[in-house]
Amino acid sequence: MEQKKLPKDLTKKAKLLELAGDETRIKILCKLFEKDNVCVSDMSKFLNMSVAAVSHHLLLMQESGLLNTVRQGKNICYSLNKTPLTKYIQQFICYQEK
Repeated sequence: MEQKKLPKDLTKKAKLLELAGDETRIKILCKLFEKDNVCVSDMSKFLNMSVAAVSHHLLLMQESGLLNTVRQGKNICYSLNKTPLTKYIQQFICYQEK
């Protein structure tokens, strides 16, 4: 059997998929796929979770490169880092079997 060379960034991709695989983070991604920019307080209300818990999830996702941050006054808002991987994640998450 022919062995294909593995991508150099395989570890990074595995980490991103691990982060995206959490149910709460999938909900966060779904919200960000539908709305370009969401502040922590709005995401907290959407998820019915504390601001601190949501901030923790968002920070992990931001540190991994999945999300970008923008400060709007006192609020920190998040948006998706548009990459081929986030596009594939969106297709997978938003795909609905019939």
